[in-house]
Amino acid sequence: MQRTMNLVSSTTSPAAAVDHRTTTQPLALLGGEPVRSKPFPAWPIYGEAEERALLRALHSGKWGKLDGSEVSTFEKRFAEYIGVKHAIAVCNGTISLRIALMAAGIQGGDEVIVPPYTFLATATAVVEANATPVFVDIERETLNLDPAEIEKAITPRTRAIIPVHLGGLPCDMDAILAIAKRHKLIVIEDAAHAHGSEYRGKRCGSIGDFGSFSFQSTKNLTSGEGGIITTNDDQLAETCRSIHNCGRIEGGAWYEHHVIAGNYRLGEFTGAILNCQLDRLDEQTDRRDANARYLDEKLSKIPGITPQRRPDFATRNAQHLYCFRYDAGTFDDVPRERFVEALNAEGIPVSNGYVLPLYKQPLFLEKNFGPYSSSGATTDYRALNLPVVTKICAGEGAWLTQNLLLGSREDMDDIVAAFAKVYEHRKEMR
Repeated sequence: MQRTMNLVSSTTSPAAAVDHRTTTQPLALLGGEPVRSKPFPAWPIYGEAEERALLRALHSGKWGKLDGSEVSTFEKRFAEYIGVKHAIAVCNGTISLRIALMAAGIQGGDEVIVPPYTFLATATAVVEANATPVFVDIERETLNLDPAEIEKAITPRTRAIIPVHLGGLPCDMDAILAIAKRHKLIVIEDAAHAHGSEYRGKRCGSIGDFGSFSFQSTKNLTSGEGGIITTNDDQLAETCRSIHNCGRIEGGAWYEHHVIAGNYRLGEFTGAILNCQLDRLDEQTDRRDANARYLDEKLSKIPGITPQRRPDFATRNAQHLYCFRYDAGTFDDVPRERFVEALNAEGIPVSNGYVLPLYKQPLFLEKNFGPYSSSGATTDYRALNLPVVTKICAGEGAWLTQNLLLGSREDMDDIVAAFAKVYEHRKEMR
C-alpha cells in the first residue's frame, strides 16, 4: 500500500501523515489491519562473494590466522578504512576492549569511566582487567556520555575513559579528549555500533588511543562473531598483538611468552567473510544514514517522539540503532511497553532498548565478579542513581534496529505511518 506522507506543520494532525484508510482503521493491536505486513530487509546480507571466499579459505588448508592470509588482509584493509596504522583482529568485541585495557597498563585498583546505557561488555571488560567501572550519566538528547559528568567523576585512581558511540552516533570527542589530556587518561572508543561513523569527517575508532569494534551477528559489519582493536600507537599495537597471540613477540621463539595473554586470534573463515562484508559496508552505511535523516525529519513532527539528537560534529552516523525518546504523557499516559507493543502489531519491530541502567544489573548489585577481587572493592553500586539514564531506561528510550534502515523510502514511510497511527489512536490503548 503506497502512502503519502505530509507532516508539514507542527499544527497539522499526525493523521495527515497516513492515507485515510490507515487512520480510520482500528489499531492492529485491537483487531485492525496493520500498516505493514511484509518483512523489512533480512540480516545478514550475503551472496556468491561470501561463498567463494569461504571455499577459498577452506581449500587453502590454512584455517588459522598464523598460517593464512584472510585475517591479515582484513586487518590491513580495516586499518586503512578507519584511518589508523594498526588493526588487530580478535575473537570478539569484548576481548578487544579487555586487550586494549591490558595493553594500556590498567591494573587492580584503577578506575575506568564508562556509560551506564550500553551493553554489559563495556563494563565487564573493565572488571576482567581487575579494575573498577565508574558509571557516569549520559546526555538525554544524544544518549552518549556527558562530558560534564565525566569531569566530576575523576579521582586520583582514574586511568581511562571508554566512550560508547551509541547506535553509531559519535560522542563529543573533542570534549572527552580535552578531559583526558588534562588528567592524563587513556581513551578507548567503544565503536561496536559505529563501523563507518565519522566525527568531524574522521572515522570513529581513529580518534582515541584505541578503537574497539565488534563483528557479532547483529553488527553493521558482521561475521557472526569477532572483533578488532585499532590504534595509531606502535607500542600499544605491539602489546595488543602479543596479548592476543599467547604473549609471543615478533622475532621470538614459538614457546617464548612475555606477558599474561591467551589465544584470542580470529580464524581464517571469519576473516574471509569480513573481507566480503567490508566491500558492502559503505553503500549500506550511506543508505542507513540517509534513511535515518528522513525519519528524523518526519518522526520529530509527531508529538511525543524525539529522535536522538545529531550534533553537527556527527558528520556520518552508521545507525546501528535508530534511537528515539518516547513521552508517555503526550500519548495520554500510555506506557512505553504498550506503545512498543502497538507498533510491533502494526508491523514495525521496535524495542524498548536497555530497560535497566547497567549498574542496576544483578552482576553489579551483587558484585559477582568471580576472581577479579580488586574490581569495585570500594564501590557500592546499590547506592548509585544517575537521573538521566534512569528516566531513559524506565520509560523514555526505544529504538529500531539497523536492518530496517536498509529498506526503501516506502519502507520508511510505513514506519512513520505506524507511529502516526498509534498516536492518533492513543486513547484507545489505555
